[in-house]
Amino acid sequence: MFYRRKVILALLQSFNGNLEKIRLQKLLFLFTSQQTKADYDFVPYKYGCFSYSATADMNAMSRKGFLEDGHTFFRRLDTTDYVVQLKPDDQIRLREIKFQFGSMNKDSLMKYTYHHYPFYAIHSEVAEKILTPIELQKVTFARPNSTDTILFTIGYEGISLEEYLVRLLKNNVQVLVDVRNNPLSMKYGFSKSHLKKYCESLGIQYIHIPEVGIPSSQRQELSTQKDYDDLFTEYRNTNLPSAATSQQNILQLLIQHHRIALTCFEANIHQCHRKHLAEAIQKLPGFHYDIQHI
Repeated sequence: MFYRRKVILALLQSFNGNLEKIRLQKLLFLFTSQQTKADYDFVPYKYGCFSYSATADMNAMSRKGFLEDGHTFFRRLDTTDYVVQLKPDDQIRLREIKFQFGSMNKDSLMKYTYHHYPFYAIHSEVAEKILTPIELQKVTFARPNSTDTILFTIGYEGISLEEYLVRLLKNNVQVLVDVRNNPLSMKYGFSKSHLKKYCESLGIQYIHIPEVGIPSSQRQELSTQKDYDDLFTEYRNTNLPSAATSQQNILQLLIQHHRIALTCFEANIHQCHRKHLAEAIQKLPGFHYDIQHI
């Protein structure tokens, strides 16, 4: 079993095996926020901090009989002692979470996380009901509001879905332009239909423009930077000229929405075609903006 799933089961075990879903998300957030490398990352969602990945793991464990998935709660069905299977530091963190937050109901936990982590309340549907005017002002200040027109690029290699989405939110990206030729991924959340759903749940429009991508048949045996450089020379000479209309469409999206991001897989911008696509768009008449790789 994945270690991160043991964390969820141990958390439930420590809280008598049953937690409301909202309360579980908040406790898991508070637990992982103290880890050096968090087992789960979170996004600001309808009731504050929320992890799509943790929810997917809980659903998977429900299908396998480890959990009961109620309408508003998760109940632990497995009787294994998962607390003792955690790392020593995580066992200490778990005891501290139980001591500090064990008596808080979901509303108290929401209020606490909104107050101490206001960024995660920016999409909350209940913040105005549970926060004071001063606390609401902190949420307003935490809401990204940059409006300068910028063409961003972002790769999802090596980061979670939630960290990826938070980068988009913190840069106030309005439109995500998927420039993969084939928008499928073995990594959770990054295939086209899922990425579109998760982006739009946070108010980010998703558009797929496969014409500016590189077919997988051209991406074979890339092991050195020279291999990538040779590929991108071919891409600039052949692929980009045939996708001139798509580049113009991307520029129009930028002019209309001001902050858009081109996305593909590679973390290293020098090993991804989105760098060369962005530079080609930069050369179009009417482009007077910055490019930022995030």
